[in-house]
Amino acid sequence: MDVVSDAVAAIRTGRPQAARTRRTAPWGLRFPADPGTGFHVVLQGRCWLLSAGCDPVPLSAGDVVLVPHGDEFALADAPGSELVEVTPDMDDTWVPAPDASAGPLTVLMCGSYQLDRAGAHPLLAELPAFLHLPRRVGGRTALNAVVDLLGDELDQRRPGTDAAIPALLDAMLLYILRAWYHDHAPRTGGGWAAALDDPAVGSALQHMHAEPATAWTVELLSRRAGMSRAAFSRRFTELVGRPPMAYLTWWRMTTAGRILRDDADAPLRAVAERVGYTSEFAFNRAFKREFGTTPGAYRRRDPAHA
Repeated sequence: MDVVSDAVAAIRTGRPQAARTRRTAPWGLRFPADPGTGFHVVLQGRCWLLSAGCDPVPLSAGDVVLVPHGDEFALADAPGSELVEVTPDMDDTWVPAPDASAGPLTVLMCGSYQLDRAGAHPLLAELPAFLHLPRRVGGRTALNAVVDLLGDELDQRRPGTDAAIPALLDAMLLYILRAWYHDHAPRTGGGWAAALDDPAVGSALQHMHAEPATAWTVELLSRRAGMSRAAFSRRFTELVGRPPMAYLTWWRMTTAGRILRDDADAPLRAVAERVGYTSEFAFNRAFKREFGTTPGAYRRRDPAHA
């Protein structure tokens, strides 16, 4: 997989969930801090995104908001509206029923992705508190299409809807990240947008992610990148934030954690070999250094409490 897909897959647990709600003005919903990653789509009407320390952000139909770190925030028909705290049950009754007022109607699709932040990729960690992607006529056609399909599935449940919604939500998360990195992420200086755009560093990252079991060295990676060893190591460290071999070890451990979480029957020796370790002892030592626990204990723990 590519680096962005890997970054998401490394921390995803459970099934993403979504629900629609119809609000007639005046209304306001406060979303408390949450360990997952929340998303909100305005399907119809307008509203405001409210967050402490930030100016209110106007949202229109088709706009998408991602809350990558689960920060507290609010949505309301107007900045001064009274807020009701949401206790999400993640079904179609997760918010209070709309009142009978004749105010303007807003239809929202809200939900969350459940994540195991113990293996959070720095590509996701450097995202801002909120990603706001306005709908553009003629732009972001893939993201717009997924939003439309999700709205349709939630509006008219049909055979296959329970399978379609999680798949569409997974696709929407990747399209949101792709759109944000393409349109908003800085590409000068350090950071992951610059790292992914850099031919040499981006190529090295792709090799590490595609083949974590390969016996990569700085010399081999720099040769693949067409750079001297010293220049490559310096450039990689500048953009990624850690030296090539340190990143490779971290990624191998993160990959091992994902395998342990998803495959309860995989022998530890097999997991070690899949991430480049011929010695189970060396693998256990590296894993404990990264996660603070042994691979066996990590497998038994509940990811939701990481």
